Amino acid sequence: MILVVPVLLVLSALFLAFGLVLPLVRFEKLYFFDETPSLIDIVVSLWAQESGGLAVLVALFSIVFPVVKLFAIALEATAPAPPAGKASWLTRLLPILGKWSMMDVMLVALVIVAAKTSGMASAFTQPGLWFYAASAIMTGLLQMKLRPHGARP
Repeated sequence: MILVVPVLLVLSALFLAFGLVLPLVRFEKLYFFDETPSLIDIVVSLWAQESGGLAVLVALFSIVFPVVKLFAIALEATAPAPPAGKASWLTRLLPILGKWSMMDVMLVALVIVAAKTSGMASAFTQPGLWFYAASAIMTGLLQMKLRPHGARP
């Protein structure tokens, strides 16, 4: 049981890396053309199409927040416990980051639904989405394991 936190930390980081570089979704247009962008490809494409604001938002919520949350969880798991009655800055930061964990998974799901209902393309989930979602779930489990119910900052 003592190995749960380290194993989940390593798997979560590995799955996040896979989720960032593997294709998230496959779009088939008119059964002749298909695209399989990764999350990083989507951000780069948005930037190249001069949608800098959207590219920054997607990068922030999809890449930066999950990475920062993983580092914060790793720090909380390895840092000494704060004195009784005092909350560390990590204890206050993790719940804020946790609220955004699945936001981009939801956004990709909305894109898939929009593509399917518009009739312009067929969209199919790819391994990157599943790895990314698994990483978000594992970091949520880690957060619950490190901060049991009832422990308030």
